[in-house]
Parts: sequence; structure tokens; C-alpha cells
Amino acid sequence: MPISQYTPQQLQQHIQDAPSVFLLDVREPHEFAYAQIAGSVLIPLQQLPSRIGEVPADQDVVVICHHGMRSQQACHFLQHSGFQRLFNLKGGIDAWSALCDSSVPRY
Repeated sequence: MPISQYTPQQLQQHIQDAPSVFLLDVREPHEFAYAQIAGSVLIPLQQLPSRIGEVPADQDVVVICHHGMRSQQACHFLQHSGFQRLFNLKGGIDAWSALCDSSVPRY
């Protein structure tokens, strides 16, 4: 089953409409320290298998990385692990910064 893709604008609207969305950032700690979406939780992609219990299966999970590739991998892993309410942020945090929140630094 294909992973749903969210544009940055769709995510921004979703956050406004349903603030309980779980924002999962799968980048590395130094990337997260430099730029992040408020309220997101860092679980680097390599740590996801051992920390999967930290991801709620009962709410929408939007997965974030720099440009959308690592987050797509994470979505596939989560989907194979039984998660259903998954969304990949298309274009990653770079697109978020460019289109929704210019206060988030680009790199």
C-alpha cells in the first residue's frame, strides 16, 4: 500500500486542525538541533527499530527528514510493523522552511 504524502501546506493545516498529530523526525541529532518543526520528536532512522515503542499507533504519524527520502524509508518500516496512519512530509523540513515557516533554517 502506498504511503500517503503530505505537502508542507497540508501538514500545516493538519497541525492547526488536529494538534494531536505525532511528528516523527528521523534525521540525525545535529540536523534536529539546527532545524526542527515545533513539537516534533527525534528518533533517528537507525534507532527506529529499537525505539518503535515510542511511536503511537493510535494517532496520525507524520514522518519528517531533510528532503523526504529517509522519512519515506521510515514510513515503509512502520507500515510493515503494523502502523496504518502514516504520512510522509513531501520535500522534508527543507520544503517546510521554504513554504510554511521561514524561521526554520535551511541547510
